[in-house]
Amino acid sequence: MGDAHLTVEGIGKSFAVKGGEPIDAVRDINFDVQGNEFCILLGPSGCGKSTILRMIAGLETPTAGQMILGGQTITGPDRDRGMVFQNYTSFDWLTVEQNVEYGMRINKVPEAERKELTREYIELVHLTKFREAYPRQLSGGMKQRVAIARTLANQPSLLLMDEPFGALDAETRWSMQELMLSIMASTGTTVVMVTHDIEEALFLGDRIIFISRHPGTVLEEIPVDYRKGQDIVRKEDAVTSPGYAELERHIISLMRSQAHVLA
Repeated sequence: MGDAHLTVEGIGKSFAVKGGEPIDAVRDINFDVQGNEFCILLGPSGCGKSTILRMIAGLETPTAGQMILGGQTITGPDRDRGMVFQNYTSFDWLTVEQNVEYGMRINKVPEAERKELTREYIELVHLTKFREAYPRQLSGGMKQRVAIARTLANQPSLLLMDEPFGALDAETRWSMQELMLSIMASTGTTVVMVTHDIEEALFLGDRIIFISRHPGTVLEEIPVDYRKGQDIVRKEDAVTSPGYAELERHIISLMRSQAHVLA
């Protein structure tokens, strides 16, 4: 694709093994992500999805290939990328407001701007009434909303999410998924997200990068065509859309083909 916001080119990652040959976690990973796109990394357990995401974040160094974000080669962590993890990462001793403000304070954002952005992003994730609450007083879904607001308040050009809703119950999960679509529509943020959940991938993704079993490589790039030209923001509208069921069957088949080899 032309004018990609993120380019992942020939990325590989090997881990040293004491007394043995290095083990490839992922090999020859290639894909692009366009601006304002919601890109999903999907594949069987242990295929290296999170390793790929951590390399994009700059938290791990690839042993082959390169990654380019906004025309600049990724060489390590930077504020142009924000990451939301599965585990809750709020500071227990800070309020919601203080947690969201924290990164901007570290980055020396002027106080007036910091306060305004904090207010905007807390409102965006529907936590205005809880701005003075502490994480221990919040549900799991609320804690993840704090993490999303804190990350977006730093205005990264790329939001990275590593199974951010995996620990939530089913009802909270789809509510959070709907919220993410609303946030995307409001902010135009570019997202790369790891998930093991096929329904989640189909509901959120504009495009799915399906990673093969270990050592992971790109098995297939799957455009989520049922979404094109439609403003789908509710889970029930997604699953009843023409083309959804066929796409789901295809991805289940891919997942089964990879799981069969592991059996």
